Amino acid sequence: MIRTVEWTDDAVVMLDQRLLPSQEVYVACKDYHQVADAIRTMVIRGAPAIGVAAAMGVALGVKNSPAADPKELDHEFQRICDLLASTRPTAVNLFWAIERMKRNYELTRPGGIGAIRAELVREARAMHGEDIDANRRMGRFGQELIPDGAQVLTHCNAGALATAGYGTALGVIRAAVEAGKAVRVYADETRPFLQGARLTAWELEKDNIPVTVITDNMAGHFMRLGAINCVIVGADRIAANGDVANKIGTYSVAVLARENQIPFFVAAPVSTLDLALPDGGHIPIEERDPDEVRRVQGVLITSAGTAVANPAFDVTPHRYVSAIITDRGIARPPFAESLRSLTV
Repeated sequence: MIRTVEWTDDAVVMLDQRLLPSQEVYVACKDYHQVADAIRTMVIRGAPAIGVAAAMGVALGVKNSPAADPKELDHEFQRICDLLASTRPTAVNLFWAIERMKRNYELTRPGGIGAIRAELVREARAMHGEDIDANRRMGRFGQELIPDGAQVLTHCNAGALATAGYGTALGVIRAAVEAGKAVRVYADETRPFLQGARLTAWELEKDNIPVTVITDNMAGHFMRLGAINCVIVGADRIAANGDVANKIGTYSVAVLARENQIPFFVAAPVSTLDLALPDGGHIPIEERDPDEVRRVQGVLITSAGTAVANPAFDVTPHRYVSAIITDRGIARPPFAESLRSLTV
């Protein structure tokens, strides 16, 4: 199994996804500042993985704190949580994980600082295991939607690398293959960070699942030819009405799928649901460094001063979504009802 993020006695260890597929290098983050920097700079990425990493960052910060009692620790604990929460604005799993750690902090606080430290480490490690279990459940639910002989398009990377292990969208594909189905994957390269070309293809090749990388602007061509008959993607935040924030370019894929009468599925755990937001217009969209677009693998492909827009995500309106696969079951339209029923 791919080791995306792990807890050790003195560090949070992450596979550096910026270097894949050419190098498999693990980064040991020995304090919460390094964990925050790893999330911000995309050493680790993918909404569920970010959430687990943030929880481990909180636990590491508290474990390393010199505070002698909870009263001394309170201010530092808030500072740890605030720094980790500031790293990426769109993926709601980040905030869900931090809030969960805050609740455990308050519940354990009367037991003293030793109890707090032990409980937060236990909780962060539990979230890691829970995420893998949730992905496997999601896979079992979702594989029923994938027919034998399917040719599936996916955008960005929603695999083991985007989670604690197994994956969301790729977890569904893995489960379909494990069920004996023949599945071929088309992976959009996913500019500008190339998660599809670098990460999704790498994962699928490790599992001997047939994969073909295409550029982002080829998807419509292959749909029209009948080479793609299903689309499945992950998500970073899902609003109450079923609008989905995912990697930039997802909206375009969804529109093309509708035009070509191809089902468009989203796979995400319930921790990605943000039912407090009525629709996707309220989802914050992260704007990243223009140099991620100006350069490919460090090589300048525009003039140095060329103006660049670099939103990391877009929002796909719920009307383009055929179904949302979660770890508690499959939600279908109307999503305002079906998604809420999964959280009761």
